[in-house]
Amino acid sequence: METITTNTKDPGRKMRHLTWDETITAIKLMVSQAREEVDLEDDWDMDNIDGDCFRPLKIYGVPRGGVYVASMVKALFLKDVLVMKSPENADIIFDDIVDSGATKKQYKDKHNKPFFDLVSCLTDIKKGEWIVFPWEGLQDETAPTENVRRILEFIGDDPKREGLLETPDRVVKSWGRLYGGYHKKVEDVLKVFKDDSSDEMVILKNIEFYSTCEHHMQPFFGVAHIAYIPNGKVIGISKLARILEIFARRLQIQERLTSQISEALMEHLEPLGAACMIEAKHFCMVARGVEKQSSVMVTSSLLGDFKTDPATRQEFLSLIKGA
Repeated sequence: METITTNTKDPGRKMRHLTWDETITAIKLMVSQAREEVDLEDDWDMDNIDGDCFRPLKIYGVPRGGVYVASMVKALFLKDVLVMKSPENADIIFDDIVDSGATKKQYKDKHNKPFFDLVSCLTDIKKGEWIVFPWEGLQDETAPTENVRRILEFIGDDPKREGLLETPDRVVKSWGRLYGGYHKKVEDVLKVFKDDSSDEMVILKNIEFYSTCEHHMQPFFGVAHIAYIPNGKVIGISKLARILEIFARRLQIQERLTSQISEALMEHLEPLGAACMIEAKHFCMVARGVEKQSSVMVTSSLLGDFKTDPATRQEFLSLIKGA
């Protein structure tokens, strides 16, 4: 029986705890699919004392999760499977889950071997669920901080020195705020009021924000100017800032962030038009790369009347610039 709980460190995301029975069923299906991928019938094993003509399936488990999967495959199929120490000599590469797909691509590009993962063989996994495997137990709670420690070692520092002892915990804790937008929805904060008397442009300008670039995970920050023209509905002015926070507190690019804000207003408020302009400084350029300290990126998204009516567009631009 499946167990679904709330991740206490990530309250917006459900944790799906796989049972051993679910895991074993998925592994059997995965191995069946793998055997269909690799034809072993013509590869004789004359030394097989059980009299089976076919040699065992040679498998390799990707560290860390794939190692557990490979061990379970070996335990379930005994002499039908050999666990290899390197992927070069394996028929199949196993992993526990394919998330971004980067690991799978890396192994397939380098070793050109079939790649299978356990989670893809589970038919009832819902999008966005955080999968907890039976062998993880309490290890899942410490995995993020352990990964930060490994990063500290990779950059050349010593995570055991006094100044860094609590750094992994602090970093993981900070993620709750830095990336808190993933667990919030516009409709949850956007209370709409009916108001047929208001049809003039509403602007909230110079809204400070902070976000993180998805390309290098470097911060970018600045100000946003958000506007809409009511069409029988208005919202509390602070909600414009809250919409900005929802989308900014994620891994972002400025172009998408700008569009998401204006599109959210059009979808949920149905105004005559919506607009957003963002001016931001990116540490991707300031601290690395071309290292241009004073560069500021400006993006805009104009929808409805702001896009089709030049006078409306000019009024918006004039007001946010204080002209």
